[in-house]
Amino acid sequence: MSLAINKILIYAKDMQRTSEFYERHFGFNSKADDDGRIIELTSASGGANLLIHQAGKGVKLGQVGIKLVFDVKDVEAYKKKCAKLGLKFGSTHQAEGYSYANAKDPDKNSISISSRAFRKSA
Repeated sequence: MSLAINKILIYAKDMQRTSEFYERHFGFNSKADDDGRIIELTSASGGANLLIHQAGKGVKLGQVGIKLVFDVKDVEAYKKKCAKLGLKFGSTHQAEGYSYANAKDPDKNSISISSRAFRKSA
């Protein structure tokens, strides 16, 4: 049996606001379940879907247990694009053959843009 990660669930204080954040800054398309309990976000580029679910009162948001990493060829260009839409990333960090920058979504979940997927093999 082979398994694949196809969905990542994000707890949100304001489901609509979080959904709109990922639509605006990362090009996702949203579709709410009929009962409105989950908003599923899909990307035309493929990859895992995001499920936005209402956070319960006891859920602590913004912990660093998980970080969503979005593959981009040009980190600086993507940072500029996002800045025009109101999303500010931190400093760009250089690693072995790639760069990345970090930010937070409306619920303080860690997100990153990274060119690691596009680095050239040695």
